[in-house]
Amino acid sequence: MMSRRRLHDGFVILLILGLGLAATPVRADDWQALADAIGRVGELRDGVYRVGFPRTDLRVSVGAITIRTGLALGGWAAFVRDGDRTVVDGDFVLLPGEINRVISVLQQHGLEITALHNHLVGESPQVMYLHFFAIGDGVSLARALRAAVAETATPPAASAPPAPSEPPAWARAFEQSLGHTGAVRAGVLSIGVARPEEIRAHGAVLPPAMGMGHAINVQESEGGRVAATGDFVLTEDEVSTVLRELRAGDVGVTAIHNHLLHGTPSLVFMHFWATGEPARVGGALRQALARAGTR
Repeated sequence: MMSRRRLHDGFVILLILGLGLAATPVRADDWQALADAIGRVGELRDGVYRVGFPRTDLRVSVGAITIRTGLALGGWAAFVRDGDRTVVDGDFVLLPGEINRVISVLQQHGLEITALHNHLVGESPQVMYLHFFAIGDGVSLARALRAAVAETATPPAASAPPAPSEPPAWARAFEQSLGHTGAVRAGVLSIGVARPEEIRAHGAVLPPAMGMGHAINVQESEGGRVAATGDFVLTEDEVSTVLRELRAGDVGVTAIHNHLLHGTPSLVFMHFWATGEPARVGGALRQALARAGTR
């Protein structure tokens, strides 16, 4: 008999890439031209075609913890249809020396730079996150992103993303304490929680899989402990309350900033970093989630 976990994986597998619903087979007539243009195969979930740019070339650490790629080094672009147009948003994980070359290429192709900032604190080497947005012809946008990636040391695309695995004990303990489940790939548990309202930028609807939901990534560290990072997507009225809950739970706040321009509602993204026993870290984040908008 198929396990409950395997049945649930069809629902949560997108959480490793963002947020969404059960997988829909990629239709070549919909997305193949875009995949060819960007030079990478993506995954279609809930109408969103999402392509990864993992920085597997980087060895980044925070203190004694070496960060797995899926924890905080996974750049991405998400595409969705809007009538006869295509909407794209996402972010690149960049070394400081790559930033301005990438900005110039994106601007040359008409993409909007919506944010440049940190997600982590105290990491070595330093990495920055460049967020972008555009509406237009999907193939042209894909070509622009491919040209931007060529300005970085991002490795060529793998033939396929890592396959999901059964969660180890630390992941199950974290899920239970958080009250939400996710998917484990390449040693990283990824959990996403959608917000309740419709989110738009420049009038276009951005589904949760386009980075518009609370995201929590977790990996095991030494001694049965875990390291967790990610961000909460908050209305302005939620910021102070969630911040207070995180600090009360000994969760470090690493950044508070925007990812969007001309967004409706106006949203603030709060990034965090926490280490400790899985149940304790999950419980602290659960308290913060209770103060944030969720479905």
